Formats: sequence, structure tokens, C-alpha cells
Amino acid sequence: MLAKRIIPCLDVKDGKTVKGVNFVNFRDAGDPVELGKKYSDDGADELVYLDITASLEGRETFIDLVRRVAARVAIPFTVGGGIGSVADVGRLLEAGADKISINSAALRCPQLIDDIAQAFGSQVCVVAIDAHEVDGEWTCYVKGGHEPTSRHLLEWAHEAQERGAGEILFTSMDHDGVKGGFACQALSELHSALSIPVIASGGGGTMQHFADAFTQGHADAALAASVFHFGEISIKELKHYLRGQGIEVRI
Repeated sequence: MLAKRIIPCLDVKDGKTVKGVNFVNFRDAGDPVELGKKYSDDGADELVYLDITASLEGRETFIDLVRRVAARVAIPFTVGGGIGSVADVGRLLEAGADKISINSAALRCPQLIDDIAQAFGSQVCVVAIDAHEVDGEWTCYVKGGHEPTSRHLLEWAHEAQERGAGEILFTSMDHDGVKGGFACQALSELHSALSIPVIASGGGGTMQHFADAFTQGHADAALAASVFHFGEISIKELKHYLRGQGIEVRI
């Protein structure tokens, strides 16, 4: 059995790590390079960096950040935010990223998934899906969770897989930042529908929540932000807790 992964997520705005609740109300969480180094030293399996402003003028600043992270961090990291072309992916990989995450651009132009997978391999391409549940149906959103689409979670995740995505990063917008637990039912449905890894995001507030994501949701990895950024959960303690629950993790 493959070990389950713990992945801190760092949302980057104007060169700083920030964290919000339900995709709004952001507060400063520290320097993204130093935080990444700390998580790497503490035993995180991977990192995700998201450029949440993703403006054209900020693109070079973010690429410089990727270079600095690559120089300091000893674990794989994924970057996302504003990626809209194969050329964008090439620049970020050249700067030192291991994987890239695409969300809105993939929904606007699904062919982008095929193009990235063909150019760099499926292992590079993480398709992130932000979804909100209404009457039992999960609708996919774009533009940082501000605009609904006509696509639904399971069918879009399956199409992304068929086009060449290597992983699905599913964020429940309903659970994001409120620390009430991951969307385990939806995660379990994704696990049943897909053959590629699923990363759980949105809702991690206690160590038991992470255990539930793995045992009830059958997630391959669990991602969180504020509980790590603000010292509410230690990655080392979390991994020992999970192992005590019979969940295979790297320590």
C-alpha cells in the first residue's frame, strides 16, 4: 500500500502566505519560503504553492519565489494559479517546480490537460477542482471559487483523468477554512470513480479529520493550510497519530 501524504498548502499573495475562510477574509501567515523549509524539515511529504492573485505583473515575482523555494526545500512541490498555457508550465518547471496545478484554465479549455500531459508527462499535471454542494450535487467553480460552471465534480474529474491528469486536488468550498472535517462522502465517490490519486482539501481541523479523509474518504493525500500555518497541528505529531490509527505514512 502506498503511504498517505500530508501536504501543507501555501496561498501566496503579494509575496506573503495568506489564509482565508471560504475563499475570502485573508490574513497573513508568514514568509512562504521559510514556511516551506519548516514544513520540509518537519516531515511534510509535499507542498503546494498557489499564486492567488495570479496577475500578469506578479508572474515574474512568483517565478522568482519558485526558484527560491526550490533552493531551500527538499521535498516535491506543486505550483498553481494563473497557469494558462504549456509555456507557463515550462517556465515554472524550469524554475524548479515538480508539478503544476491547473483549475479555471482547464475548465475553460480542457485540451490544456492533454497538451501538458503530452509535453511533460501526466505526473506533472494536477487538476484542481473547487466545488460547492447544492442538493447533493457538486458544482465546479472557477475564478477562485467565485463563478459557478455547468460542470459537475465526478464527470469533470473523470474527464480530467482521461485527458491525462496525474492527480485530482478536490477542495470542498463548503468546508474550506472552517475546520469541520473533509468532505469524506464526495472523496469516497471520487476514489471509486477514478484510478488516479485524489488529494483532499478543505476542512482539516483536527488530527481525526485527517484520519477520516484517509479511512472514510479513501483519499491518497490530505492538504491543509491554517492548522499548519498557525501551529494548531504539528506535522510530526499528526503522522504519529495517523500511524497509531493504522494508516501508513512516512515518518
